[in-house]
Amino acid sequence: MAELTVQVVALAGITPAYAAAAAGGDTVKNDGRIFLHFKNTNAAARNVTITPQRKYRGVTLSPVTVAIPLTTGDKMIGPFDPEAFNQADGTLAITYDAVTNLTVAAVRLP
Repeated sequence: MAELTVQVVALAGITPAYAAAAAGGDTVKNDGRIFLHFKNTNAAARNVTITPQRKYRGVTLSPVTVAIPLTTGDKMIGPFDPEAFNQADGTLAITYDAVTNLTVAAVRLP
């Protein structure tokens, strides 16, 4: 798993840098203000999954799976409540059904 670099949104704007999605999945430090922006230039849709790590207020949550549209598709997902989604080290784990031509940027609200 590769750890994504978090980029902070600013009033003047940002031009996010995108990283190739890692075949073994990615992680990102999550404080509850993280959004993930995915771009897919492949001829097939890609599925991104975020799996809750524990119960939230006593309820077992289902994994969040989001389809990223094919060819010129993009999607922004999040934020993710740290109580439910963070691993013990404070990161969010992201997995993919396939990674060819899929890129991701982790952005954080200030």
